Amino acid sequence: MEENLAAALAAKLAAETDMNKVAAQLKAALAAKLAADQDLAAQLDAREQQKILLQQAQQTLLDTSQELQQSDAQLLKAERQAAALNQQVATLRQQLAKVSDLLEISEEKDIESQAQLQNLGNRLNAALARAASEQRRRVKLEEAERKRLEAEKLKLEAERDLLASQAEDLAKYKSEFFGSLRILLADQVGVRIVGDRFVFSSEVLFAPGAAELSQLGQSEIVKVGSILNKIMSEIPQNIDWIIRVDGHTDDQPLSGTGEFKDNWELSQARALSVVKFMISQLNIPADRLAANGFAEFQPVNTANTAQARSQNRRIELKLTER
Repeated sequence: MEENLAAALAAKLAAETDMNKVAAQLKAALAAKLAADQDLAAQLDAREQQKILLQQAQQTLLDTSQELQQSDAQLLKAERQAAALNQQVATLRQQLAKVSDLLEISEEKDIESQAQLQNLGNRLNAALARAASEQRRRVKLEEAERKRLEAEKLKLEAERDLLASQAEDLAKYKSEFFGSLRILLADQVGVRIVGDRFVFSSEVLFAPGAAELSQLGQSEIVKVGSILNKIMSEIPQNIDWIIRVDGHTDDQPLSGTGEFKDNWELSQARALSVVKFMISQLNIPADRLAANGFAEFQPVNTANTAQARSQNRRIELKLTER
């Protein structure tokens, strides 16, 4: 029993020894775990700080990017404004840039730089003087052009007033001319006043297909010429008036074998016959007359009837401005 007790005590002692070792190992493991937890916490704190710093840096970068965009817009606006400056200002800027470059190297080449700077200053002053002279010259030219335009405007207004006055005067003589003709040729068959034109039916003046004035035609033209002779001496010299004699035919083509090849020649020949008669027999100045032929291309009645064609065969006299 003593031996068993001794053995039990020895076993107990050995067990306690093992327990102490296990306790020490467990304590060391706990200490290691605590140290590891502290390291992990420190690492987590460092990462969290890095994350915060990264977010702050990203926000700063975003703000800086926005500021740069605003700066770019302002810079673009400034560049557009700068582009509007004239060539002389650009030349002055180049010279100022050269001055700046010379100032940067002035410490190494002080004497030479001072001489160059003086020379450049003289050139700059000369350029400024030229620019001022050019500006004064431009102002003088602009003032001269303004005065010229004003004078041209006044001249045009005077010419317009003169033309209006002439037109008004001519209208008065037209009224007198056509009024007298209305009285003289009242109820005359084949003769009528249409607006500002005096219209003869071709049958009154010419034989069919002919361009020589008939006796009746000559007497009718004499009536017009007598009235014209009365009023043309009263028309002021500054009114450039003219009597237009226009020949018109119907749309029936000519055979082409007669005196006239087509209606163009016939209408022109009839108008010319009237003009020559007024020159030779009525003493109307040749430079106050004009003969025009329009063939069938300006009808007054487009109906396909004998009456319409008769109306279209006509001679028109018109008092107008040249």
